[in-house]
Amino acid sequence: MSDEQRLIDSLRAIARHPAARGLADDAAVLPSPLGRDLVLTHDMLVEGVHYLAGDPPGDVAWKLLAVNLSDLAAKGAEPIGVLMGYGLTGRPGWDDEFIAGLARALDHFGVPLLGGDTVAQPHGDARVLGLTAIGQVAPGGAPDRRGAQAGDLLVLTGPVGDAGIGLAMARGEITGPRRLLKAYRLPMPRLAEGRALAPLAHAMADVSDGLLIDAGRIAAASGLAVTIDLDAVPLSDEARRFGEDRAARLAAVTAGDDYQLIAAVPLDRRAAAERNGVVVGRFESGTGLHLVDRTGPVPLPATLGYEHRAG
Repeated sequence: MSDEQRLIDSLRAIARHPAARGLADDAAVLPSPLGRDLVLTHDMLVEGVHYLAGDPPGDVAWKLLAVNLSDLAAKGAEPIGVLMGYGLTGRPGWDDEFIAGLARALDHFGVPLLGGDTVAQPHGDARVLGLTAIGQVAPGGAPDRRGAQAGDLLVLTGPVGDAGIGLAMARGEITGPRRLLKAYRLPMPRLAEGRALAPLAHAMADVSDGLLIDAGRIAAASGLAVTIDLDAVPLSDEARRFGEDRAARLAAVTAGDDYQLIAAVPLDRRAAAERNGVVVGRFESGTGLHLVDRTGPVPLPATLGYEHRAG
């Protein structure tokens, strides 16, 4: 069990409010007397963990906003504002570029900055950034990660694996199309797709840590098994240049940072769901994550996706 999972399991004992959804989802959903439920989420970025020290500060600002908006997208929510926590590490030039990038990102998504907090960190420490995003949905309109049902289809909104290749490019390990580098540094939350899929889905999440690990989390939270067809998982034209065999597809479904959405959709809503995605698997009675391709069962890779670890 990872340190993160151990901590979350401990926190579940004190997160008793129904809005917390048992800490089994990526966002809290708070009923509102004003007619639209509030969706609240908080994600953090740590230098050297979630972004590289050499990444442009403006791109880091975009990513901080985008990853939080992606959690709102996974609940079908419309963003209404954000609060930011910012660690100052004695690099005012970096701060200036970050704020300029944040302004561009907020304007792009039409989201206001409502407040937050700043804290001075020891010089030389890895910078820590946090952001809380607030959205709203119609009552009952935010699919719970625990809600998948046996027989549901697993729908994915688009290609995965681009950001993993982009990260390798950012590290200087490979060269490739600039669009893949942008996929890593400037992720795009699927807000429109989330609003379209939410009314159709029993459960929904974003692909932040990798398709396999995030689909497995829906299955585990819902008490089900999920089977994914590797051959059905879409790859972008740019990613296909690096291969599309089993090894390349396994790399794509474990890479993370793509911020596509996955949804558990009943069979009779397949046609509507496929307007915003492609079917890549199915939920069934049982437990566990299973992989297949055209040749039959595929052994699970040693690593299913990104997991937070201390040390």
